Amino acid sequence: MITKPGLAAPPNEHILHSSLLAKKIHITVVGCGATGSSIAAGLPYLHQAMLALGHPYGLSVTFVDGDRISRVNCIRQPFSESEIGLYKATVLATRINLFWGLSWRGTPQFVDERWNDQTDLVIGCVDSRKARSLIVRSPAYGNCHYWLDIGNNADSGQFVLGQPDNQHANNLVFRLPTVADLFPEIIDPRLDKRDHLPSCSAIDALQRQEPFINQTLAYQALAMLSRLFRHGRLSYHGGFLNLATGRMANLAVNRGALQRQSAPTSS
Repeated sequence: MITKPGLAAPPNEHILHSSLLAKKIHITVVGCGATGSSIAAGLPYLHQAMLALGHPYGLSVTFVDGDRISRVNCIRQPFSESEIGLYKATVLATRINLFWGLSWRGTPQFVDERWNDQTDLVIGCVDSRKARSLIVRSPAYGNCHYWLDIGNNADSGQFVLGQPDNQHANNLVFRLPTVADLFPEIIDPRLDKRDHLPSCSAIDALQRQEPFINQTLAYQALAMLSRLFRHGRLSYHGGFLNLATGRMANLAVNRGALQRQSAPTSS
């Protein structure tokens, strides 16, 4: 069953705000490419598990992406040639709703500084520092409880859950740092030029990027969220994965000064 968090938190644990265990949790997934579509595929399982374990409402999810499906997307992302030209966000929402009997939404637009959706958790699955910067500067970010950022390069990546420095953090004794708090350069658009990401060529992407890097990061992040919503607490709030070495290092909750454990990747 879902465990309601107590009032006091151990020194190295993060406690979920109790209000999120008594309301429908609104999640917004920004970016519906390889990582975002993997997150989308896992969220219905998390929703069903929460309901079965006693959460009164579970999840309400919105997918946001202004990209249309291209032929190249059909090689590395879960889209078919019959869907070419359609919006990724709309396709994912429609597919999930038909299969699971849900009413989640797809919003075919790019996030900008005017984005003002009401959400509890922003899951960023974007591929540039500029896109992260736009998320952070948006009113929606200023109103959410959490930001979960997921990024990768060819064979490594990270996922980091944090609490934005906004109205919800005003009364917190300890605010879970975001990826931008730990690694400020990850929201600096000027550094996008130095990132070496696969081109739009399907062959180039397949040769330069390890298979399953996006899916592995997505499901590690989902497993972390499931612990947060089931137990109401976390001893870690992210991780750094390297498929070339087969190693993963978690990002422990630390109420003192958090050390830089690894250089993050932008995509």
